[in-house]
Amino acid sequence: MARLTVEDCLPNVDNRFHLVLVASKRARQIAMGAEPLVELDNDKPTVLALREISEGLVGPEILDEVTEEINMMPAAISTTEIMQEI
Repeated sequence: MARLTVEDCLPNVDNRFHLVLVASKRARQIAMGAEPLVELDNDKPTVLALREISEGLVGPEILDEVTEEINMMPAAISTTEIMQEI
């Protein structure tokens, strides 16, 4: 497989900083079990995410999505509840 560069991805994401955010979010989704949109080729989630971005399959809109990660976080326990437990 050819080496990916930032320049390969920039036509699909405005700037390098957004690229990092988009790639990390998509890589996290893949690592948590999301189906890759490109052929696997024995690549790690980060490489898969960058390949998806460079091919225009994933873009900045992914940052607007509410993910399952948020729903999986434990609910905060209030101080009152903690004091009642003691």
